[in-house]
Amino acid sequence: MTVDLDTIHAARVLLAQLNLSPDDLTWIPPATVPTLADYLPHRHRRTRAWCAPHLRQLLATHPRRLRRSTSDQVSATDIETLLRQVIADRVLRANRQAGQYTGQHLIGALRAIYTRAVADGLIRADHNPAAVVRKPRRPPTTRRALHPAELAAINTTTATTGDDTPLDTLILRLHTETACRRAAGIALTPDDVDPEWCLLRLHEKNGITRWHPASPTLTRALLEHHGHRGSGNPTEQLLRYRDGSPVTTRRYDHLWHRVGIHLPWVAKQGITTHWLRHTTLTWVERYYGYAIAHAYAGHHDRTDTTTSTYLHADLHDLATALAALTGQPHPLAHTTTT
Repeated sequence: MTVDLDTIHAARVLLAQLNLSPDDLTWIPPATVPTLADYLPHRHRRTRAWCAPHLRQLLATHPRRLRRSTSDQVSATDIETLLRQVIADRVLRANRQAGQYTGQHLIGALRAIYTRAVADGLIRADHNPAAVVRKPRRPPTTRRALHPAELAAINTTTATTGDDTPLDTLILRLHTETACRRAAGIALTPDDVDPEWCLLRLHEKNGITRWHPASPTLTRALLEHHGHRGSGNPTEQLLRYRDGSPVTTRRYDHLWHRVGIHLPWVAKQGITTHWLRHTTLTWVERYYGYAIAHAYAGHHDRTDTTTSTYLHADLHDLATALAALTGQPHPLAHTTTT
């Protein structure tokens, strides 16, 4: 069958008038397409926690369907407008970076939403407005390793102020020794503590679980802390308040807010628990090399798979570094004298 050029031209004009493309004629949309307000709560709880204020603002501004027609679809221009607005309205913090992190979180959340919608067959991949909006470039971090005098001042202030110094000093010791993230400390349970070999099972982001050495002092203190404040359930959260309730991220925020009141430079620089991670990992890298610091951090990315095979650090290497860091022997540390 041959089609003359006039017919093709007429078809193109008709499609343009209907605001359709040839691909739109081959894709069969679902009978009902949920609104953004209906779609988000059931499928993107984690994404909404990520960037809940921004998503609420999007829903208030664009209570539209994911895809019904061009007129009721959120466009790339809508997202760019929202991006500029949330950057302008962001809360200014000590470690602010011209809104790049705020913009990154917003675009990352929207991409996750629309990618899931494509996978669910609600929209087509080429109708994903978040995919074409450029994500702000991640700026260099302002975090750094703390000087020993700075770390000592923070520890002293933590131990001499506040309403629960045993809990706060234990939190600082945990994160200083293991360089684990805040979420790993909160998720720690008594069952994750191996007192015989002085190991902690850390549950970190992206579903990664790994064993990490801890000093005998920290291992014993963690179990004694739960013995005094917990219910005896080995699978419940380990870190707890005096009344037995589990700590949340609010305790960490309260801790650094209090330290910042007594040490204004802490508040000025926006120092948080993650700075302890930088401090420990920098020390390990300086004295034990990149491979051990990489493993100490719990990183699993391997850009050079051939070289990384030979640069892999094991648990004994981490225990050796920890023993030097804390000045305490560890049962898994190498026994060679240095």
